[in-house]
Amino acid sequence: MTDTKKLTVNGLEVEFTDERNLLEVIRKAGIDLPTFCYHSELSIYGACRLCLVLVEGRGIMAACSTAPAEGMVIHTDTKELRNMRKINIELLLANHDRECTMCPKSATCSLQNIARRLGVHEVRYKAPRHEHPIDKSSPSLDRNPNKCILCGDCVRVCSEIQGIGAINFTNRGSNALVAPAFNNDLGKVECVNCGQCAAVCPTGALTPRDDTDKVWKALYDPSKTVVVQIAPSVRVGLGEMFGCPVGENVAGKLVAALKLMGFKYVYDTNFTADMTIFEEATEFIDRFTKKEKLPLFTSCCPAWVKFAESYFPEFLPNVSSCRSPQGMFGAIAQDILPQQLGCKREDLFVVSIMPCTAKKFECQLPKLATDGKPDVDVVITTAEVGRMIHSMGIDINDLAPQAFDMPWGLATGGGVIFGASGGVMEAALRFAVEKITGETLKDVNFTMVRGMDNRKTATLNVAGNEVKVAVVYGLAAAKKLLNELKSGESYFDFIEVMACPGGCISGGGQPYGATNAIRKQRQDGLYTIDATSQLKKSQENYMVDKCYEEHLGGCAGSHKAHELLHTHYQNRSQLFDAKLPIIRGTKDNRLTVTVTIPTKGDNAAATELLGAVSKFVQDSGYMDSVDLDAAFTAENVNCVTVDCEEIAPSIDSVKEAIEKGVKAL
Repeated sequence: MTDTKKLTVNGLEVEFTDERNLLEVIRKAGIDLPTFCYHSELSIYGACRLCLVLVEGRGIMAACSTAPAEGMVIHTDTKELRNMRKINIELLLANHDRECTMCPKSATCSLQNIARRLGVHEVRYKAPRHEHPIDKSSPSLDRNPNKCILCGDCVRVCSEIQGIGAINFTNRGSNALVAPAFNNDLGKVECVNCGQCAAVCPTGALTPRDDTDKVWKALYDPSKTVVVQIAPSVRVGLGEMFGCPVGENVAGKLVAALKLMGFKYVYDTNFTADMTIFEEATEFIDRFTKKEKLPLFTSCCPAWVKFAESYFPEFLPNVSSCRSPQGMFGAIAQDILPQQLGCKREDLFVVSIMPCTAKKFECQLPKLATDGKPDVDVVITTAEVGRMIHSMGIDINDLAPQAFDMPWGLATGGGVIFGASGGVMEAALRFAVEKITGETLKDVNFTMVRGMDNRKTATLNVAGNEVKVAVVYGLAAAKKLLNELKSGESYFDFIEVMACPGGCISGGGQPYGATNAIRKQRQDGLYTIDATSQLKKSQENYMVDKCYEEHLGGCAGSHKAHELLHTHYQNRSQLFDAKLPIIRGTKDNRLTVTVTIPTKGDNAAATELLGAVSKFVQDSGYMDSVDLDAAFTAENVNCVTVDCEEIAPSIDSVKEAIEKGVKAL
């Protein structure tokens, strides 16, 4: 048992045990010291100097980087401390782009809020400002260096939680910036679009891309039939923007608001989450029975998928080929809705409301399009739809809840818990265990995979078979697990990976300011919906069964289902080293062919293959229709991609893929 100690804060005696710094003890006492750079789940940085306190006998110290000790006497507010904080804020504002009314972070900007709290009404200092270009290269995030206060939150979350380091500090002194390597564009580096940098950024330096204008344009166009899907986590996050208790389910009120805004049909992504379980759990059962390509990894999180493509391409055969629920909804919407709703396919406009910025990246992938038209036209985040609702003067608290439109409005508890870390795994187990044993599952709660731990493991006995499962969130935790799998240190049959802390409930597009306590409440909100649902197992969704019978070949795993609901992956690891153009076509629509050549070890086979591919393109008369590149990588890989699809590194396979691709142009 941890010993209880005491110290004094502003004359109040406060007990503490294992708090790691004075800041945590002071906040425990009910005093919210201002900070920019402190996050309990990140390393202590001590850069902003706003949490300064006076410790009697020791002087002024940063509360975030000072350990508490028995008998300390602490003052959090003196004339000197207040002046120092105000000067710090003034200096930040002096070098800051203060076009606050136009800033997407205006309503939730920590710099504004702290300046207001401290009574900073003027900036007495002048600083020469260097205007930096705004980086809009990413489909998911905007980066405005002119609003950066160098707190380092984004740098640490990208490195420590995601294990990527796509951004870091560059230059020194007044020229210091947070930027990708070599001041590159964010869209051209190894960013996985998770948006966790924007989730912790206290100003408008990093924000989710705003696509609301595209939605308004479609809603105002009478020729468009605008439909929308709502992801599970949105319903337990949106309410925070309207003063609702954290984790409250506002799905019905959101449906009512969307109808007022002009959306013709409002559907539930939980429907295709249930469909995902039909496909993914069936895929797992098949692989587990055959003992092939194990472990199976979930594929719902596009940030995780891009991470695997970029850093662990050797595991791509282990990633489920299922599209994400968003991707499945877009595919069946394009295939079924035009006829059902009496509109042309080109006039069907599909909007997704997601907690996730990586979904913006996902929806624009060419492989998730039908005849060149994206299956999902626009993704907007929870925060974006909240701003749209506010802009119409709607308060969801004043609305009577409405139901989702059928048939894609019916969902089970298994679908809704997709938004929490462990939810996809639990929903899949509810399906797989019942199918493997052939017996009705009486207890559907697999609580061992729930919770806020970033790694959860369990071993189940299923019909006499041992099934080992793992759940991880945060790509740094995923990287550690993947390396253990490679070394043989760990073994699992089925693994769920999500990029964001606690799962989608903490996606980069959720309302700003999530803490672990808020994440837990959002998770609890989803499990409450599950607990009160009449249907708890995805296989109980009879509307999904009906959709399979009428449109998807009758059952999960059918040819039609595979065509619409599954996808393929791209080895992106080759993108990070040099590329050499070999052939450049002249037509507007061209096929991109890339042959990867390792720079270490024996590359004779890859070099020979490159020559053979080049000769084939020339001899076949495809010179105008093909771009051929040689990509050089330090990794020991030998692969070929044709329009982002990985092909077996043999000349026959490449010839077949090129011929098929050129014909499809």
